Amino acid sequence: MKILKVKDLISIKRTVDSGTEQQRAAVKEIIRVVREKGDSALLEYTERFDGIRLSSLIVTEEEMEEAFNEISGHMVSIIEDAAENVRAFHERQLRPSWMSTDETGTILGQKITPLDSAGVYVPGGTAAYPSSVLMNVIPAKVAGVKRIVMVSPPDRNGKLPPAVLVAARIAGVKEIYKVGGAQAIAALAYGTETIRPVDKITGPGNIYVALAKREVFGDVDIDMIAGPSEIAVLADDSARAHEIAADLLSQAEHDRRACSILVTTSEKLANDVAFEVEKQLSELPRKEIAAQSIADFGAIYVAENMDEAVETINALAPEHLEIITKNAMELLGKIRHAGAIFIGRFSSEPVGDYFAGPNHVLPTNGTARFSSPLSVEDFQKKSSIIAYSQTALEQNKDKIAVFARLEGLEAHARAVEARFKD
Repeated sequence: MKILKVKDLISIKRTVDSGTEQQRAAVKEIIRVVREKGDSALLEYTERFDGIRLSSLIVTEEEMEEAFNEISGHMVSIIEDAAENVRAFHERQLRPSWMSTDETGTILGQKITPLDSAGVYVPGGTAAYPSSVLMNVIPAKVAGVKRIVMVSPPDRNGKLPPAVLVAARIAGVKEIYKVGGAQAIAALAYGTETIRPVDKITGPGNIYVALAKREVFGDVDIDMIAGPSEIAVLADDSARAHEIAADLLSQAEHDRRACSILVTTSEKLANDVAFEVEKQLSELPRKEIAAQSIADFGAIYVAENMDEAVETINALAPEHLEIITKNAMELLGKIRHAGAIFIGRFSSEPVGDYFAGPNHVLPTNGTARFSSPLSVEDFQKKSSIIAYSQTALEQNKDKIAVFARLEGLEAHARAVEARFKD
């Protein structure tokens, strides 16, 4: 793992979300065909891309029962515990509607309303992601969304992973379809004979899913266009090298373009972590993926002091940030840009991925400078309330009319003045 000085900082931004011209054209064509042909297009694309000809897109109650029979009771209990932690955290994000009345009798306020529907995309292929189900569905449920639709690509047997179905049932999803890729995003956005459209689409996916989400945005809302995973660790000489190396590799195994960075004030720690990364890499089942990630996007930066180290972290704006220093909590206030912040050596990043409760759908690629984790608020909308009193309008009508005429909008001014013609 390369060791550099902070002055040699390389941006972790990776331009992977725009896709190639061929990929963008393919996604647009898939969306067009799904809008025209509906279910038949979904079935045809599922056969072409997933290698299975389905007779139905719907996950049945029998398939749900089969999933619970295939998962051990112990694993079901763990998923239930994780779901409860996620639910408890997100319930604390709820905010009430509010109204206030001033001395004139004018009432101003804000009405918070859940979205009518949301669609959750869960990646498929060779892996199963029940944690993705919990992190996308539970905030929507807590927000009060009545209809939540889950889509995920089937395997060659026409099934969804049992753990994914178990997590969906625990989270409260009742509407699940076996379809993935850009065609699933098109179905959620525009509807087919079987799948009614939704108002918002969330969840990660491959480049085709990301491009499809970008394409339908505006007709529906989306959560974000997420890039490969990132971790940055801020550490001093009190940290343990083997623990930091393990945390860096926990992200590197995600994807060949994942990014793992250590920023430290200790040259000894930098060298020890570099050694540990190479040692642990050789023992990983996904070592080829992790090794390429570390080679291309991994780095260790040595800072002159902690202030320089903190500013380096803020410049990176990482998706995940671990602070492993003597006084880690004292540094929290200095961190301006990070998707999720893990404080202390016992707050390893996978704790947040699976169990602690905060959402693991986080801004990537430096977007933590202006974006936030997925939350209850993402599944709600706000309406302003204005109940102006006669007294208030009498006091302010001339100011409002003057402002309107400043912008050349005479009808605006007259609409206010009309209330006092009689």
